[in-house]
Amino acid sequence: MASNALRSLSRAVDACRQCELWERATQAVIGEGPVPARIILVGEQPGDQEDRAGRPFVGPAGRVLDRALQAAGIDRETAFVTNIVRHFRWRPSPDGKRRLHDRPNARQVRACRPWLLEELELVQPEVTVLMGATAAQGVLGSDVHVTRDRGRPMASETGSTILITVHPSAILRVRDRTEREAAFQALVADLTIARRLLETADRPARPSPRATDDRVSSRR
Repeated sequence: MASNALRSLSRAVDACRQCELWERATQAVIGEGPVPARIILVGEQPGDQEDRAGRPFVGPAGRVLDRALQAAGIDRETAFVTNIVRHFRWRPSPDGKRRLHDRPNARQVRACRPWLLEELELVQPEVTVLMGATAAQGVLGSDVHVTRDRGRPMASETGSTILITVHPSAILRVRDRTEREAAFQALVADLTIARRLLETADRPARPSPRATDDRVSSRR
């Protein structure tokens, strides 16, 4: 039933004309992973390779994410990965041979936001990781700042705990090797917090001292 729901969602997103991004994209790209899933990771938009493949996070940023998830102790096969925007926004390179990433604007994010909400309803995650400013502000509003708010668990109306971190592509843009490794380790640290949130949810609640006293007194 979950796979049928995702297929229906994919067809609906592919037919979406709420903004103009579909005109230059190869196809719409929806999320991928188990349904339900305990953790969902939300990025900005498909990149060039994702646009061609029709799958999220299969390009260079996806490889960074795979490494970071592994280092944080999260099996990607257990996570649902998606983007807040479903079509690739791009501009041609100066020589016209490549498609370069172009950040979606607020209107385009708003047009796509209902599709993310539908995915969240299907996936029912315990932890929602928003990667990058576009995803974070698209879900939580413009007052959110990644550098200030990253790594800090936040409650949400849906019951899912929200965690903000950088987008994996930000790691790729750091030129200095030492700084790039430090940025990668900071991403791993944020994802480790997400893993610990899941582990905490797994632990059975400890009985209160009062409840313990009641059990002891009942055996007398």
